[in-house]
Amino acid sequence: MRNWWNHASKMMRKLLLPLVLLLTLSIAFAEEPAPEITFLKTSHDFGTFTTQNPVQTCTFKFTNTGNAPLYISQAIASCGCTVPTYTDKPVQPGDTGKIEVKYNGTGRYPGHFKKTITVTTNTKKRYSRLFIEGVMNNTEENKK
Repeated sequence: MRNWWNHASKMMRKLLLPLVLLLTLSIAFAEEPAPEITFLKTSHDFGTFTTQNPVQTCTFKFTNTGNAPLYISQAIASCGCTVPTYTDKPVQPGDTGKIEVKYNGTGRYPGHFKKTITVTTNTKKRYSRLFIEGVMNNTEENKK
């Protein structure tokens, strides 16, 4: 009887160790639900416009391609002449949202510009960058 018990005990240890390791690894690599933001495009070129029409707007559309609600906590432009607006409501998995960006060249020097909008979200990546650019010509130049 004792021999049988030793044999059974050894078999249990041999089976139990791999089972515990497998369980530990599966828990360690199990992913928690997480949102993911996927933009349709990350840059916009306004082209050429004049100081007579210095305010330009564009919309960046995105989809939550993750499996948890997406929250945008902040969108900050690299300059005060650029103002992003976004929804403060959660974007559910599979749903879409948008970030509207307004560039106001009033009082700015004509010429080429490029601005960055940094979007902070609850995704694993945390930050996304959007870019706008264009050329604002002086109205007098166009009359020549």
